[in-house]
Amino acid sequence: MTDLQVRRVDFGYFIRSAAETGTGSPRVEPCLGYLIDHPDGALLVDTGIGAHPAVEARYRPRRIPLVDALAAVGRRPDDVRHIVNCHLHFDHCGGNPELPGRPIFTQRAELEPARTKEHYTLPELIDSSGARYVELDDEAEVLPGVVIVPTPGHTAGHQSVVVRRRDGTVVVAGQSHDHATAFTGDVPAGRARADGAGSPLPVPPDWVARLLEFDPARVVFAHDNAVWTP
Repeated sequence: MTDLQVRRVDFGYFIRSAAETGTGSPRVEPCLGYLIDHPDGALLVDTGIGAHPAVEARYRPRRIPLVDALAAVGRRPDDVRHIVNCHLHFDHCGGNPELPGRPIFTQRAELEPARTKEHYTLPELIDSSGARYVELDDEAEVLPGVVIVPTPGHTAGHQSVVVRRRDGTVVVAGQSHDHATAFTGDVPAGRARADGAGSPLPVPPDWVARLLEFDPARVVFAHDNAVWTP
């Protein structure tokens, strides 16, 4: 097992309106990527916030450019050899056009609506010059020690990245859950169900159990600085 480093990359933040949060108040959310240092070349999970007048008006983002975000973790765009987007909404693939030619590991169930569904994302981010997709239909080990696991829910093709390390597995869960507390809630819900607790019970997605099979030491998220630990 290799000692793969996972570094958080800060791409800025955006502001969700009270109508979107459902809380009666707006919420400022970080936009986080993760750089995996790998002997076969660095892999970047998510690339930042795409730009469009509608995005500016609705979300009032404050972006950290890709080159600056990578510099903060001691890397340059040329160091990135592989890309994974947890999904293809504008706030996760905004920097893809700045990284042409790199393989972009994507679930087929995600790429199809990103290309065809109106208002799904910013189309110019999807098939930009040099975009090169590696389409997946299920779980796949894309680099030694790096496994992509489908985690549908937020979108049909959402995926998470499992990084096996000597000191414990890290799961980059993207937007599988909006916040770490939601993941925290799903874990004991699955345990209670396995223990035969009576109904009613919350029903976590089946893939939560699959992620836990990797025995994660940490689970990190795209829009929450909090980290889940067992």
